[in-house]
Amino acid sequence: MGSGMKLRAVLALLAAPLALSPAFAQDAAPVAPAAAPAPVPAEYVYVALTVPQGVITLALDKTHAPLTTANFLKYVDTKKMDGAVFYRAMHLDHDPAQGLLQGGVRNGANLLPPVAHEPNSKTGIKHVTGTVSMARFAPGSAQADFLILLSDMPSLDADAGNDGKDPGAGFAAFGHVAAGMDVVKALWNLPRSPTKGEGVMKGQILEQDVKIITARRTKAPATGG
Repeated sequence: MGSGMKLRAVLALLAAPLALSPAFAQDAAPVAPAAAPAPVPAEYVYVALTVPQGVITLALDKTHAPLTTANFLKYVDTKKMDGAVFYRAMHLDHDPAQGLLQGGVRNGANLLPPVAHEPNSKTGIKHVTGTVSMARFAPGSAQADFLILLSDMPSLDADAGNDGKDPGAGFAAFGHVAAGMDVVKALWNLPRSPTKGEGVMKGQILEQDVKIITARRTKAPATGG
């Protein structure tokens, strides 16, 4: 049987039940589409990062990104995040302008094993202004370097339905800035070295690192978040 005949045969079989029941279309009640499940409310853990310029309070989403949140809290609770630094301020002259601030643990002795990658195709946490996300090389290589976004950056999101593998795994967003975005902007606008950094990083490295004096769990800010 030729391919055209096979296709017509399949279509005929699919139509057969309705052809045999002409009253079906008149008598059957329309089926309402299933309601989408209600989103699960996020439960946050708050962390205060104290830098010389002030305090940045992060809200970490342990409901939707439990592995990434737990990894970050290990650094906080063991005080391995104390003495970490903000060192990169990426400015992209796009329309609209885009940017991010990057920091992390630079002392190799304080690094913990990498955390499994949680793509936002599963967590639902998008890369928008104020989002906190993990820096990485390959999926599952993130340790203690993290990003704070100064603009919406959907290019960092995973492809829809991605299972956590490249290509298209995106970055693991796991929270947002609940307070202190003004401090983030102040750090982002600090002078950058024209010579530090290699490749795409050149021109994005701060002239001087900004030390995270302490990183501690804290209460939710009074303004919410």
